Amino acid sequence: MEIPTIIFPPVDNIKTISIPLPTADVPFYRPLVVPPSDLRTPDGVKAEASEETDTGIRNVNIPIIDFDVPLPENEILITASTTAVVSVAATLTATAAFKWVVTAMKPILKTAWKKLSQKIKKAS
Repeated sequence: MEIPTIIFPPVDNIKTISIPLPTADVPFYRPLVVPPSDLRTPDGVKAEASEETDTGIRNVNIPIIDFDVPLPENEILITASTTAVVSVAATLTATAAFKWVVTAMKPILKTAWKKLSQKIKKAS
C-alpha cells in the first residue's frame, strides 16, 4: 500500500516594502500682543489728534428713551426701498397673471380632457 505524499512547490522570497514614516509641516503663528483695556497715556504726554472718519452712517436720537439709532445714507435707503417696491410689484403682477391664465385655461383643459377620455373609451 502506497501512502500519498504532497509535494509543495519551492517558496519564493517576497521582498517587504519599507514605508517611510509620514512627515508634516506644522503650522505656526506669530503671537498677537493685545494691549490691556485700561491703557492710558503716561503723565505729560499729549495724545495725537485723530480725525474721525465718516462711516456714512448717521445717528438719530430717540428723545423719549434717549437711544441713538443708526441711519444709513440716503443712497442706500433709496436703493433698498426701490428694490423692495419692484419686488412686491413683480410678485403681485405675476400672481394676478397666473390667476388669469388658470381661469382662462380651465375650460379649455376640461374640454380637451373630456374629448381624450371619450376617444380612449371608444378605442377600448
